Amino acid sequence: MKMNMVRGMRLMLILMSISLIAGVASAQSADETAEENVAMAKLGAGIALAGCGIGTGISQGQIGAAAIGMVAEDSSKFGTGLLFTVIPETVVLFGFLAMFLL
Repeated sequence: MKMNMVRGMRLMLILMSISLIAGVASAQSADETAEENVAMAKLGAGIALAGCGIGTGISQGQIGAAAIGMVAEDSSKFGTGLLFTVIPETVVLFGFLAMFLL
């Protein structure tokens, strides 16, 4: 499990580096049109949303497993387990909001 997280973090670092290099390279050209800027902004929003989804998936998996264990021991804590499982989902919702506002 820990090795998969390391690979996932490495992949996210590589993708962020590529997008940073692409942004710097495209900013150097002087004849860039407004349509290309909008396309790059949408690409950046998509990459940000993908990062939100990956991070949320990793965190919800671990929190969900802990919540199931908590509910198995004491069924009266179902609401607390559900609340802590749903909290990371707000990160993706904010990512969607930012993408749609663009």
